[in-house]
Amino acid sequence: MDFGVAGGAGGSEEAARRVRVRFTTKLGPPLRVPSAPLAVPSNLTRMGLSEIVNLLLENASAEHETQPFDFLIDGELVRLPLEEFLLAKGISAEKVLEIEYIKAVAPRKQQDPRLHDDWVSSVDGSNPSYILTGCYDGIARLWKGGAACTHVLVGHSGAITSAHIINGKDESENRFHIATGSKDRTLRLWKFDDAEHLEHPVNIREYKILQGHTSSVQSISSDPSGDMICSGSWDSSIKLWDVKNSEVQGDTVSIKKRKLVSDTENHVESQLEGVAASTLIGHSQSVSSIVWPERKTIYSASWDHSVRQWDVQTGQETWNMACGKVLNCLDIGGESSALIAAGGSDPILRIWDPRKPGTLAPVFQFSSHSSWISACKWHCKSWFHLLSASYDGKVMLWDLRTAWPLAIIDSHKEKVLCADWWKNDSVISGGADSKLLICSGVSIQ
Repeated sequence: MDFGVAGGAGGSEEAARRVRVRFTTKLGPPLRVPSAPLAVPSNLTRMGLSEIVNLLLENASAEHETQPFDFLIDGELVRLPLEEFLLAKGISAEKVLEIEYIKAVAPRKQQDPRLHDDWVSSVDGSNPSYILTGCYDGIARLWKGGAACTHVLVGHSGAITSAHIINGKDESENRFHIATGSKDRTLRLWKFDDAEHLEHPVNIREYKILQGHTSSVQSISSDPSGDMICSGSWDSSIKLWDVKNSEVQGDTVSIKKRKLVSDTENHVESQLEGVAASTLIGHSQSVSSIVWPERKTIYSASWDHSVRQWDVQTGQETWNMACGKVLNCLDIGGESSALIAAGGSDPILRIWDPRKPGTLAPVFQFSSHSSWISACKWHCKSWFHLLSASYDGKVMLWDLRTAWPLAIIDSHKEKVLCADWWKNDSVISGGADSKLLICSGVSIQ
């Protein structure tokens, strides 16, 4: 079969050249095309290839709805006209070319923004029923289904810089614990149970205040079991906190009763205070981001230009990589959850593989942003996909198989300060425009 379609790049002479291709896919039967070879114009871009696949699917089923596809040749995403791609990769155009097609990764819907009273500094999308936001007005908020603010967490006396849902083994979608960190130098623990309340919004008070940092708390993460959390601070330290059974006296951290006069009622409340179980010392400047992906291992990024790995049991640093830039964000993911993504004081998102001996050079670098990078996050279901956010006002979606962003979300009007995945198919972000944005319909295979 011979195709001559739009979506090319070049004049009529180039369009006359043909390449024989065979389309393959791992998608289900409704999205599979015949495997017979086709002759297509050599100057087709991925848009033209997508048009052909949609035409073939429409011929097979009148009910097919046109959708965008991406294309892989030898495991690399096609981002050039077909002939240019083959030439750049040294692939012969004389044989039948195997092209795998996948669903394009791009948001298909954006909800109305969720407005806050100040900068949205932190978002957590790890719970499929609620989005957690932290704000510079000192309040954390829970958004049920991403639609309505149903719960407000009031207690901090300074801007919230980190808000984290503790996803332990005893937690559920509608009952879980939350940790927040603030410029007031404290962490606070909160208990959330949606079944307890019928009217919204509901004010929640913290059940424990964690004291010990001498400057702003910048980042919080929890261990996989949910029994402990760690925090990174502007004071250059990392502290570990035992939160298991921390709602009662006599837990493993030192606690004492503290009397607080309620702001909303005319009575005195009892409150617990806690101190750190241990402190990790090694960074010389602010610990801006921290991740606890495995029970025995913590990773941290700092304004001292380093990414460090820590042994939780000994409290000792086991790996130290200097990257030459102030770092704002860090995440662990990718192949075997072994790749380190980080961004900071330039527009480049860098990815390292610490399993590769003898070099500390990044294995991937993405440079489409135009200002500092503020957040990065791997997709939990994919070895290839991650997102980044920047002070340039954009959120970008990436695939390790191409150097170009898959999609650019530019709906924020000012700096983007935080971003995360939600429900595996949505991107959430917050920024200096005081908005929570939710972009959905992202297909990750």
